[in-house]
Amino acid sequence: MSVPGNYRSIDFMITPAPTVEAVFELLRAVIDPELGADIVSLGMVPEVTVSPAGDVQVGIKLTIGGCPLRAQIKKDVESRVAVHPGVRTVRIEWGEMTSDERSQVMTKARWNAREHAPATAVPTTTRVLAIASGKGGVGKSSVTVNLAAAVAAQGFTVGVLDADIWGFSVPRLLGIDEPLEAQRVQGSDKPRIIPNELPVARALGTHGKPGLLKPGLLKVVSTGFLVEEGTALMWRGLMLTKAVEQFLHDVEWGELDYLFIDMPPGTGDVQMGLARMLPRTDLLIVTTPALAAQKVAARAADMARRSFLRVCGVIENMSAFTCDHGESYALFGDGGGQALAEQVGVPLLGRIPLEAAVAAGGDDGLPVSLTGEGAAATEFRKIARQIIEEVAPPTNMAGCSARMLNLVAAALDAHDGA
Repeated sequence: MSVPGNYRSIDFMITPAPTVEAVFELLRAVIDPELGADIVSLGMVPEVTVSPAGDVQVGIKLTIGGCPLRAQIKKDVESRVAVHPGVRTVRIEWGEMTSDERSQVMTKARWNAREHAPATAVPTTTRVLAIASGKGGVGKSSVTVNLAAAVAAQGFTVGVLDADIWGFSVPRLLGIDEPLEAQRVQGSDKPRIIPNELPVARALGTHGKPGLLKPGLLKVVSTGFLVEEGTALMWRGLMLTKAVEQFLHDVEWGELDYLFIDMPPGTGDVQMGLARMLPRTDLLIVTTPALAAQKVAARAADMARRSFLRVCGVIENMSAFTCDHGESYALFGDGGGQALAEQVGVPLLGRIPLEAAVAAGGDDGLPVSLTGEGAAATEFRKIARQIIEEVAPPTNMAGCSARMLNLVAAALDAHDGA
């Protein structure tokens, strides 16, 4: 039987070949397993052609020519398109993306991941702050615990997540050594991990008198509570990301005003996983005054912005050392924090001086921001106030009424102290 035009004969029925638009719609069901989005939205399908006889040719560009997922994508494309009525054959024309095309695809993938982030156990009202650095050795963990403790001292409930899975140090810095336990909780069909808790005496001043507002509380989770301190964790990238994912999904965080996340150094799997799982995260970048540290820290800011995370400030750690007779020495250089802040376009929130008291407080599990009286303790508290009042005000303080009550309480304190 001869069929003219855009038709062919199948089992004595005349079935039109699919349109190009129809094939594109079928391909939207093909998901790139690695990037987590469909190949059409990612821009991996530059062209589709359909012959009048129903022969379909699909052009597909892979990020790299030897992509290990090529066979899976081929199978999915052929199976999706072949079932459409009017399709006789399916042929794939493979190509490889240019550098610019790869960059565009990764940007789309990160945006899709952000827009479809799965729910976590972290309350949606929690302000999430990740403390990041370009490299190790800049005192990022010390900054994390001191800021978290200083914010908790203002009467807030603050979570501390030690996401530096290999190099965990938060347990020692906070003086906590109890193992984590799992318990049955109401509303959950399986046991959930209960964070270790550390009450924090509320500081006088900014948010009212003792007893007027609740005391502070730290809720802490770290792999250091699961293994011995001297144990080396020889985990690959996927396992690290899964560990962080478990801490976000399977921990009973409860009510939280803030969650401080001590990130591993660099821009690897954990950073990318966090951007996917908690896209509302804000980043604080820690650097030392050295030019080399500033250049490396800029990469962490670049990673954040490529993942659509907000960089909210820079903190310069290990700034000038001041000796007993008042002379200051820039042992690690000068100006790196300010230069990085200007490069990234965010404020320099503070410069933590190099003081023995900071290290001693970490060794004793007593953050200097809670117990110290020196310049470093003062600077940590100043940065904590900036976070609360300007950089990332707590969600439950966003309303005018809540802010007014605390301003009245502070005014009463000032009046009583006069």
